[in-house]
Amino acid sequence: MRQNPERRAALLDAAIEVLAREGARGLTFRAVDQEAAVPGGTASNYFANRDDLLTQVGHRFYERLEAGVDLVAVAEGGPRDRARVTELMHEVVGRVSDFRSGFLAQIELRLEATRRPELRRLLTERVRADLDANTDFHVRTGFPGDDTSVVLLYLALNWLILDRLTLPEVISEERARALVDAAVERFLPETHGSS
Repeated sequence: MRQNPERRAALLDAAIEVLAREGARGLTFRAVDQEAAVPGGTASNYFANRDDLLTQVGHRFYERLEAGVDLVAVAEGGPRDRARVTELMHEVVGRVSDFRSGFLAQIELRLEATRRPELRRLLTERVRADLDANTDFHVRTGFPGDDTSVVLLYLALNWLILDRLTLPEVISEERARALVDAAVERFLPETHGSS
């Protein structure tokens, strides 16, 4: 297997685009090569098989979505109240929504995971670790609410993003913003004087 990290990342980014546009059935090495504008056979030199490609796409999605150090510093440095959580939730929804192809590819991966145990294991571990890290950060930094609040926000906002990216006519962007506000308001207790 080839090891050029930049080429591997470009192939995985191309695979994300193919998954989002064509679905899992359309994800072939040939389609990835064409999307990445590389010679035929390139993807097959980087990934052992289709399962390996799908698993690596799962990793790449999360790599591209990780919050930057600046965002974490801002989150840790500001007030620890419901208004701040609302601001952070808008940032998360915006960041995920801006990576439309990644989110749609992730939905395809989740469907494939129902049939592929290795992919299911990877996604289960990654989502659980992500939820645990977000819950830990939320509680450790003194934001209002508890671990259940974080999970409820995760579930509600992911479905909101899914609706906005797949059926945008159902919920307008303005309504979606109001729903993020409402979700935070309903899932988190009001606090006074937190910092």
